[in-house]
Amino acid sequence: MTALLRLEKICFGYPGGRTILDGAGLELGAGERLCVKGPNGSGKSTLLRIMVGLLHPFSGSVWAFGAERRTEDDFHAVRCRAGLVFQEPDDQLFCPTVREDIAFGPLNLGKSRQEAEAVVEEVLEGLALTHLASRITHKLSGGEKRLVTLATVLAMKPDVLLLDEPTNALDEENEARLTEILLSLPLAMVVVSHDPAFRARMATRSLALKEGRLVEASA
Repeated sequence: MTALLRLEKICFGYPGGRTILDGAGLELGAGERLCVKGPNGSGKSTLLRIMVGLLHPFSGSVWAFGAERRTEDDFHAVRCRAGLVFQEPDDQLFCPTVREDIAFGPLNLGKSRQEAEAVVEEVLEGLALTHLASRITHKLSGGEKRLVTLATVLAMKPDVLLLDEPTNALDEENEARLTEILLSLPLAMVVVSHDPAFRARMATRSLALKEGRLVEASA
């Protein structure tokens, strides 16, 4: 089976710092929920950004949906099919209202305003967030922002979800709700998480990032 996403021998370091990825590789198959763990600063978030071309490795290759990806045009196509949910919702939510934030992605993909509104309603209803549609985004609670951020990505109709610490700062109720939603989605996922209980519920397979490389691990 062809992997949806594949990283091969990825090496990366930030300017003036040490190399944090040193030959890292992974494959994500259809229907997999691949969880990645590792110490703070080990490069987990960096891996997700490399997958969608927000960062570029020193060496190694990124394959997505059957093709090697190198140029910005290549990665634009990837970002239309692989949705990244950032660790901090405020890094992703920038429109005045929830409805506008969710509509932004479909409009950017070329949908008409009417088509985008239909997607917004579908996603809001599916996530039981209709009551938030007209709310001012920056006034939402942390848990509400997290769910709205997921909604903005699902509105793009992705084939793959990339989630960076999705339970960060969530209370028990919102974490349980988020987990239920994610488990109900028929999407392949790469989930970066420091939470072992969450990983145990989510993972079909787990990797650990150690000394710049990914190795098979328990949840």
